[in-house]
Amino acid sequence: MRRPAARQLALVALAGALVSTGAAAPPPAGPGGIPAKVPVAAGYGGAVASVDAEASAVGIAVLRSGGNAVDAAVATAAALGVTEPYSAGIGGGGYFVHYDAKSRRVQTIDGRETAPASATPALFQENGVPIPFPEGQTSGLGVGVPGTPATWKSALDSWGSRPLGQLLRPAEKLARDGFTVDSTFRAQTQQNQDRFKDFPATSKLFLPGGALPVVGSTFKNPDLAATYAELARKGTGALYRGPIAEDIVRAVRKPPVDPAATRIVRPGDLTAKDLKTYATKRQAPTRVGYRGLDVYSMAPSSSGGTTVGEALNILERTDLSKLSESQYLHRFIEASRISFADRGRWVGDPAAEDVPTRELLSQRFADSRGCLIKPDRALTSPLAPGDPREPVACGGTGQAAPTTYEGENTTHLTVADRWGNVVSYTLTIESTGGSAITVPGRGFLLNNELTDFSFAPAAPGVPDPNLPGPGKRPRSSMSPTIVLEDGRPVLALGSPGGATIITTVLQTLTGHLDRGLPLVDAIAAPRASQRNQTTTEVEPGLWNSPLRAQLEAIGQAFRQNPEIGAATGVQRLPDGRWLAAAETSRRGGGSAMVVHPHGRP
Repeated sequence: MRRPAARQLALVALAGALVSTGAAAPPPAGPGGIPAKVPVAAGYGGAVASVDAEASAVGIAVLRSGGNAVDAAVATAAALGVTEPYSAGIGGGGYFVHYDAKSRRVQTIDGRETAPASATPALFQENGVPIPFPEGQTSGLGVGVPGTPATWKSALDSWGSRPLGQLLRPAEKLARDGFTVDSTFRAQTQQNQDRFKDFPATSKLFLPGGALPVVGSTFKNPDLAATYAELARKGTGALYRGPIAEDIVRAVRKPPVDPAATRIVRPGDLTAKDLKTYATKRQAPTRVGYRGLDVYSMAPSSSGGTTVGEALNILERTDLSKLSESQYLHRFIEASRISFADRGRWVGDPAAEDVPTRELLSQRFADSRGCLIKPDRALTSPLAPGDPREPVACGGTGQAAPTTYEGENTTHLTVADRWGNVVSYTLTIESTGGSAITVPGRGFLLNNELTDFSFAPAAPGVPDPNLPGPGKRPRSSMSPTIVLEDGRPVLALGSPGGATIITTVLQTLTGHLDRGLPLVDAIAAPRASQRNQTTTEVEPGLWNSPLRAQLEAIGQAFRQNPEIGAATGVQRLPDGRWLAAAETSRRGGGSAMVVHPHGRP
C-alpha cells in the first residue's frame, strides 16, 4: 500500500534533517549528569518520548536491558509520577493503547477513574443548583477511584515481561534521591500555591517552610518512595485494599484541611468497597481508515477515538495537501467543531449510556456532517449535533449545546521496542495539581477527575450522556493513538490538554500525514483548537499570523491561548530505525530518546 505523497516527502526531508542536525547523537548531559531535553532522536533498539528527560531515561534503560515496550511504559509512567506529580501519578487514571508486533493487533486498557457507588446525577449540585467549579475542583467530592496502578497490573499481566517490583525501582530511587527543579515545576507549584497551602500534607511536600521550590534545587519525596516500595512488595492491589486504601478513603471523606483555611472543601463519599471493586476494562480500540492507513485510538469512556476519528472521516473527502494554509486550517477547524458537537450529545460511559460508537465512526455519518463545511464561510457554535443512527445530509438534530469545561493537565508517553511493539499511554490526575489533596504519609496527590462530569446538563432539555452516576467513568478527551500501514506501525502519538487533546492529536496527524511536516515539526507547529465554541483558541504563532485575518474574513473568530497541548510521538522510519519526537518548547520542551542512536547494536 502506498504512503500518502506528503508523508513520503516528509520522510525524505526528515532523513536529511537528521543527518544535517546531528539529531542521532546522544543527548548532552545536563545538571547532575541527567540527559538534557532533546525533542527528536532516531536510532535502533527502541524509543521513548515523554515530557521529562529523567522519565524518558528510565524507559530507555528498561529497553536497553531487554524489557519490552509495556515494561518501559510502566517504568516511565512511574517516574513521571515523581517528576510530573501535578499531571499524573498513582492517584489518577488513564488510557493505555498497545500494539503487539506478533499478532499485529491493537488492544486497549480503560484505566479511567470511577465515581463512588453512591454518586447520582446531582453529585455536584445543591438544591438543584450546580456548585461553583472551584468547590468541586479542590474537594473530596471530585475524587474518583484511581485507575493507574490497576492499569499497570493489567498491562504487565497481558503483555509485560518484567515484574512490577523491578520496574518501580528506578522511580522509587528517583523519589528518594530527588530530581532537579525546573522552571515549569516551580511555575506549576506557584499556580497552585493558594490551594496547596490549605492542606498541611500538600504544603509540607510541595511548599516546605511555606516557600516555592527553587529552580535548580533538588526535590525529594521520601513518602512516595516508600509507597512505591510497598507496591513493589505487595503488588498494585495494596492501593485498593489495606492501609494505603484506608488512607485514601480517609483523605477523601475527611479532607485534611488546615484549621486556619477559609476555603470550602467538600468531603467525598468514596468507600473502601469502591476501591476494592475497581477494575480496568479491556476493550476494542476505535478504528478509522485515513489515506490508506489504519488509525486506532481509545473507545468510550474516552471521546478521543470517536471524535478524532469522525473528524478524520470528514477530512478524508478533501485533499488537504493541495489546499492553501488558510483553507487547510479552515477545514481542520470546521471538522473539529462538527465532531465536538456530536461528541457532546452522544459520548459518555458505555456501561451507563447507549453510545453509538460504530455509527459515530461511519463514513456515511461523516459525509452527512462534512457537507456542512463551506470554503467561503465559517459555521457558528454551538452547532446542533447530528444523529449517527439516522444521518441527514447537511443537517442536525435537536438543540445545540455548548462544550462543558474539562481540565487541561495530563501527561503522555509513547514507547516502541526492538521487536516492533508500541505503547501510546495518556495518564492524568485532571487539573494541574489534581484535587490538591496529598494522601498524608503517602506522597501522592489525589485526582479531581469527577469534575470531568457535567455538573448539570450542558443545555436545558438536551440529553447529556456525561452526568455523574454510580460507578460511572467521566467522559475523557484522552486520545492515545497508533497508526498502522498494512498491519505495521507507522507512528504513535498523544497529548495532554483536556479537551484540546483531541484537536492537538488531529492537527498533528494531518500536519504530518497531509501537509508533509516531519513529526517533530508537526508537533511544534502553532495550534488551533475549536471545540464547538463561539471562538477558536489559537496559540500566539497563529494569533500573530496573517492567517488569522484571512480566516476572520470568512467568519472564523479567535481567542488567544498561550499554550495548547504537549504532544509526544514515535515513528518507524523506512530504514528500520525508530524516531522519537516531543515538544520543542511547550511545557519547557519534551524528551525524545532512542536506545542505540549510532546504529544497530
